[in-house]
Amino acid sequence: MKNIMVQGTSSGAGKSVVAAALCRILSDMGYAVAPFKSQNMSRYSYALPGGRLEVASAQAVQAAAARCDVTHEMNPVLLKPRGDGTSAVYVDGRMHGVMDAPSYYDGFALGAGLAAASRALRSLMERFEVVVLEGAGSPAEVNLARYDIANMRMAHLAGDAPVLITCDVDRGGAFASLAGTMRLLPDDDARLVRGFILNKFRGDASILEPGYAILRDVTGVPVVGTVPMIDGMGIPDEDSLDRRPGSRRWDSGAEPPGLQGELDRLAGHVRDNVDMDAVVKMISEGE
Repeated sequence: MKNIMVQGTSSGAGKSVVAAALCRILSDMGYAVAPFKSQNMSRYSYALPGGRLEVASAQAVQAAAARCDVTHEMNPVLLKPRGDGTSAVYVDGRMHGVMDAPSYYDGFALGAGLAAASRALRSLMERFEVVVLEGAGSPAEVNLARYDIANMRMAHLAGDAPVLITCDVDRGGAFASLAGTMRLLPDDDARLVRGFILNKFRGDASILEPGYAILRDVTGVPVVGTVPMIDGMGIPDEDSLDRRPGSRRWDSGAEPPGLQGELDRLAGHVRDNVDMDAVVKMISEGE
């Protein structure tokens, strides 16, 4: 099996949730699966057993979806914003230092950050049949592309993993954001994009269908799924910015009650609305 990567047109596009669903679906198919996000910026973290190592909470949830133990390799670089323009930077689960943006990009990202991410990804690829990678923000942040260790650079390191790009259709501008993302990607990156997922849709999805053919004509990439908004999911929040009324956090210890059932529900929802035959074919081409 090949690996697969979920990227997005923006933050909040649903990358973490789609990646978690893919982890569960592939696990249900009998594959040994692990999640991976090289760099995550989040105030919410999960303390591994022993309390000395931390990863982003989203990767803990994805590991639960994959039915594997959480390890620090699943999120080798964690940035915890401090609210003063700086972030606490964790590498391999341990506190590395406090940095502002210039010091992170100029002195860290392509040095210790990339080294940790590459090392962690290689380790997971050696131990699991499939790694489900998650990107950060957008792969088309052209002002930061040189320093980006979270998106296409990781897809290439994962054996030119096929990439699915998801967008938040509920906010509007979905077709423009997908086409614009493809237009800004270098050819060597754009060739990895194998499908689009329109996420968080409300209403009758058939209203979107006329746009699918136009989008494919413009980008050469098909829409492989339109995932309706799903409310009331009992899955821990990824970050304080995503906090929902009545939601919960998972920062250490045993899984929250009912989490496995909610992950099954999420996987079923995505499976029903994404062409999983096409997705499995993408990641089977490496066999």
